[in-house]
Amino acid sequence: VLLFEGIDTVAEVFLNGERVGASDNMLVEHAFPARGLRAGANGLVVHILPAAVEARKRDLPAGCHALAYNYDSLALRKAPHMFGWDIMPRILSAGLWRSASLLAPPAERIEEIFLFTRSIDAKRKSAVLKAWFKVRAGAGDIGGYRLKISGACAGSEFSCEQRLWSAAGHMEIRAENCLFWQHRNAGEASLYQVRAELFRDGALLDEYSFRFGIRTVALERTSITDAAGSGEFCFYVNGEKTFVLGTNWVPLDAFHSRDGERLAPSLALLLDSGCNAVRCWGGNVYESDAFFDFCDEHGILVWQDFAMACAVYPQTPEFAGMLRAEAEKTVKRLRNHPSLLIWAGDNECDQAREWSGNGMDPNRNALTRELLPDVLAAHDWTRPYLPSSPYIDGAAFADGGERMSETHLWGPRDYFKGPYYAESIAHFASETGYHGCPSPLSVRQFISGGKQWPPGNDEWNVHAAGMTAAGGPYAYRIPLMAGQVRTLFGGDAGNLEDFARMSQISQAEAMKFFIERFRTVKWRRTGIIWWNLIDGWPQFSDAIVDYYFRKKLAYFCIRRSQQPLCLMCAEPARGLLPLVAVNDRPSDAAFRYVVTDCFRQGETVAEGCGEARANSAAPLAEIPVPAGGPAFLLIEWTEGAQGATGTAGAGGATGAGGAGGATGTKSATGAGGAAGAGGAESEKKGRNHYYCGAQPISLPRYLEALRLCGFDEWEGF
Repeated sequence: VLLFEGIDTVAEVFLNGERVGASDNMLVEHAFPARGLRAGANGLVVHILPAAVEARKRDLPAGCHALAYNYDSLALRKAPHMFGWDIMPRILSAGLWRSASLLAPPAERIEEIFLFTRSIDAKRKSAVLKAWFKVRAGAGDIGGYRLKISGACAGSEFSCEQRLWSAAGHMEIRAENCLFWQHRNAGEASLYQVRAELFRDGALLDEYSFRFGIRTVALERTSITDAAGSGEFCFYVNGEKTFVLGTNWVPLDAFHSRDGERLAPSLALLLDSGCNAVRCWGGNVYESDAFFDFCDEHGILVWQDFAMACAVYPQTPEFAGMLRAEAEKTVKRLRNHPSLLIWAGDNECDQAREWSGNGMDPNRNALTRELLPDVLAAHDWTRPYLPSSPYIDGAAFADGGERMSETHLWGPRDYFKGPYYAESIAHFASETGYHGCPSPLSVRQFISGGKQWPPGNDEWNVHAAGMTAAGGPYAYRIPLMAGQVRTLFGGDAGNLEDFARMSQISQAEAMKFFIERFRTVKWRRTGIIWWNLIDGWPQFSDAIVDYYFRKKLAYFCIRRSQQPLCLMCAEPARGLLPLVAVNDRPSDAAFRYVVTDCFRQGETVAEGCGEARANSAAPLAEIPVPAGGPAFLLIEWTEGAQGATGTAGAGGATGAGGAGGATGTKSATGAGGAAGAGGAESEKKGRNHYYCGAQPISLPRYLEALRLCGFDEWEGF
């Protein structure tokens, strides 16, 4: 068998001059019979046809709709972004972008193993597992065949063996003394090494090994919500509410043959930034097994879109056939990964029906309402499924699509604390972001010398990502970035260095606000997946790490805002700043804290001790809003420090706290450093900041505050 893991995109395959197969899907693997293979040298030819030319041969109905450069993408199964996107250039690559190999599978073999958790009993540490199997057996009596499935993890084991009465079926396995797979922040991501063995008359015919996590996942969701929060969008892992802190995973490179070399450092950033989840965006390719193996190992939850984005796709039998084959292969490849949290039918295609102007109800989309649910019902019914993100179901469509429980927060992209962002009622944001200019060193790597300053020329537009040197649908992105700088600082920068710093500060404060706005009211809001971690080509964008792996200031702010135990300020009300303790871990945490104002010679504005209950958020103290101008508050805490005690009463709090989950005392007693260090080895220190005050910000003053805090983490300046 000839196995191609990735052919981009339309191709014919010839072995020794004989045509053995064809492909028209970049996104999945293709296997062809190696007919005519001979000893010694063989000739293998993969004849690749131009994707755009092939797309012209396929009819599109008038009901289709796409972004400006993307109509050809509706005719082919090629990564949508490659036709031109606001974050990626139009590069219609061609070639073999993943490995090719020659396989010789045994005639009698295991063809499918799908192991899943049917139920768990956390208190008894037990679980009921089921395994779907499909084997290739000989033509004779099947009575001599036996299948054994066994798993082991750190002293915990399970095993089941049975004779076969059919070539396909289910096996039920009871597991005791289980080690459960937990997402990051909730515990260990325990993985069992599983081995499936096929025997005939006692002789081993074939075996298949993989890793498996014992866990359950569920989604509680309502169609709409309101300002009072009478709705829900919350994931449960092993029956426990899960607050999602994640990033959108976009193309690692414009040329996907280079994805492999960029994968490991990008995954390291994902882990280091404090995420417990990642959303694989629908405009991309499906990620490699290495990506999912990493997420399995580190407890990273994966939201997986099917590869459709921002369009109204053809409802034709031809397209449906391509999508069904793709979905079946993708689901079968990924379904054994415990990190896989949810399937989503597409990215923003429900909204695209509104953009198209034809007024069609997105619930008439048979691809995501019928075809993909049918595939999942057949091959993976164990996870939640959303037809789109955001999902405009019948109730949301009738309501006007403005009160959905899960949404993408882009809007006007004006001041990040403006009404659009600050007054959103959504429980869950699966996209939101803000522009940040790359460092001067990076800009100088992709903009030629005479055009690095001022912004807005043809090279800046191309890297924004415009498909033409001037104008075009995405030309707004450079003025947008400049406008966000002007909004925060009250004026324009005079040089590239100042512009990049001001833009990165704007982005950092915006991303910090978005994340902390959701975390401080944990369980009223249940998760945020921000846009995005890293660029796939040199550009001006919302990414917090540029194409050259240089981190923007937002990276470091996000890393602090996503600490599992984090103290942060909510927005002021009635002249007071609520200080909130957020704990995403499964155990209570006691700590001492001190809050100082860097704009006022380190004056202490609050200090005390507190306890944050497990998996909760609650007010800790209230700090008077400083009079006479802005404040830059440095928030420090020491977990496990001497004197860090307190007991949270059931459903309440003591001291200056509030309802549910944190206790604390607050004072304002002059200058001071971090309280109660104690020197114990178990102590863990945390730091965060909050800028309080209206714009415009003084750049020199803000930079000095960063320096005093040790938060002047600039790369490439």
